[in-house]
Amino acid sequence: MALADPLSLEPLDAPLTALIDHALAAGADAADALGLYGRAASITVRGGELEDIDNSEGFDIGLRVMVGQRQACVSSSDLSSGAIQRLAERAVAMAKLAPEDPYCGLAPQDRLSPRRSGDGLDLFDPTILLPAELKTRALEAEAAALAIPGVRQAEGAQASFAWSAVRLRTSAGFDGGYAASRHGVSVSAVAERDGSMERDYDHDGTRWLSDLRTPEDVGREAGERAVARLGATSMSSAALPIIFDRRVSASLVGALIGAISGNAVARGVSFLKDDLGATLFPSNIQIIEDPLRRRGLSSRPFDGEGIETGEFEIIKNGGLSSWLMNTSAARQLGLESTGHGARGLSSPPGISTSNVALMAGDESPEALIAKAGHGLFVREMFGPSLNPTTGDYSVGVSGFLIENGVRSHPVSEVTIAGNLRDVFASLIPGSDLHYEHETNAPTVLVEGLTIAGR
Repeated sequence: MALADPLSLEPLDAPLTALIDHALAAGADAADALGLYGRAASITVRGGELEDIDNSEGFDIGLRVMVGQRQACVSSSDLSSGAIQRLAERAVAMAKLAPEDPYCGLAPQDRLSPRRSGDGLDLFDPTILLPAELKTRALEAEAAALAIPGVRQAEGAQASFAWSAVRLRTSAGFDGGYAASRHGVSVSAVAERDGSMERDYDHDGTRWLSDLRTPEDVGREAGERAVARLGATSMSSAALPIIFDRRVSASLVGALIGAISGNAVARGVSFLKDDLGATLFPSNIQIIEDPLRRRGLSSRPFDGEGIETGEFEIIKNGGLSSWLMNTSAARQLGLESTGHGARGLSSPPGISTSNVALMAGDESPEALIAKAGHGLFVREMFGPSLNPTTGDYSVGVSGFLIENGVRSHPVSEVTIAGNLRDVFASLIPGSDLHYEHETNAPTVLVEGLTIAGR
């Protein structure tokens, strides 16, 4: 293990300046340029032996140009001066032939973030893990999984680390960037009993190595989860309370985020397109985004268009507070951007969130199980399907039957289905919220879903 100097954004300075200068010289009215640096390494082991090693490093640049109300986006990994000039000229030529988009353009000057770096967010850990150290960590995770009685094999254990740097520059004078890191460990375990086999997994990812769970803990959890699934059967079809484990409950929040995206609302393809200000959840439900969370997995000092970010109430006291909008969607809806622009290298800004969480309730997962009485505890989901215009939802699941208020035998090969409006309206959050992903939720109890089994 070694420490390195924090990533410098300086290597991205000259290419981004040149991209914009060449674009303006070629006839663009406005332009923005994005530069990315990435360095990543991962080691995968299986059966105590090295299975795969991945090591990558490189720079990428992207350019968006606007000629009147027409725009085009291009990208490249070639940072030579001649390639940059040709890239800019090609982008302008493409924009002149593109259809008009009355909503395209740079973010308004008065909305640009005064915060231009990641200072205070603590996103970059300078710790480097060498390949030998990554292999050791992967082997430790695998060994911990195999040590659980009933585990037959591990389907692969992986340890990884990555560095990244992002810099955004616009022809209107915005220039900001930040560096970030990520450490991870994961393992998949297979358990067997009487010829029956079940698989499960566990993983963890953090900005700083010191915050990462130990490989032994991750491996042990994967093994115990796999063994717990042995003997799984289907169950009778019924309309019962459903409890979503913390590992999968965030998918419900993700479905909400997609439905309140300004792009979906502007196109009229969201089942919530007429519900701004409406009560969707019980009055104690809060869903809050915090892009400035220290060491957050998706923290960012500004959005993909340079607009200021900050804590944002998506659901307040059960009611829908706002759409999620970038500049284009806001113009189309006659509103202002909410700082949710997400810039890609070769596409116009999309919409994304940062560190969203369904806030915790007062009851433990065990108390929710007791409250359910007879129902289904969902541990894993497969192939979710959502009709975005109606909210009809279905997904294959596995987990455990709940009987007499306690978790009972394992269940698989069942599907749950219903409408998300009913799910949202009945949701009860547990007390076990952890910020483990970009979107987070505690264990939740919901009604309004039907179980289709045998």
